[in-house]
Amino acid sequence: MLRTLLIMFSFLFSSLFASATEQVTTGDVAPEFELSDQDGNLHSLEDYRDQWVVLYFYPKDETPGCTTEACEFRDNIFAFRNLNAQILGVSLDDVDSHQKFAEKHGLPFPLLADTDGLAADAYGVKTKMFGMTIARRQTFLIAPDGTIAKHYEKVKPAEHSAEVLADLEQLSASDN
Repeated sequence: MLRTLLIMFSFLFSSLFASATEQVTTGDVAPEFELSDQDGNLHSLEDYRDQWVVLYFYPKDETPGCTTEACEFRDNIFAFRNLNAQILGVSLDDVDSHQKFAEKHGLPFPLLADTDGLAADAYGVKTKMFGMTIARRQTFLIAPDGTIAKHYEKVKPAEHSAEVLADLEQLSASDN
């Protein structure tokens, strides 16, 4: 019982004070990265200049919330593509883990392996939970000019894809 309470306290305390890096937010230039996807292909933010990027960070492959979120993006993939948007999922899991996760759930977008945590750190989402370093569940909608158009700090996995899609539709309409 005492051990459980200590673990819970440790988790709460670490989530409040875990990230020493400053978080990027709406209006900032999105930090550049170069990461391998589930197939070993390298991706950088520069590769997607002139299109929208949905850069979503998530804690861990094959966990319930992360699976729900990924599958919701999968189910809306054609709507995102119609708006010239690329979805990129990022966690600190490795390429092999991403490959199994993507294959199991039929994910048609890159899952980027940030194994050293540099991208998560640059975006200010790296944290510790139960002694493990993970990425907090947050999303950055990056405009074609490379700036962050919207930052989602509080994400509900089952609703998030639809929320981002609605915002993207509105932002795309105002660009025209």
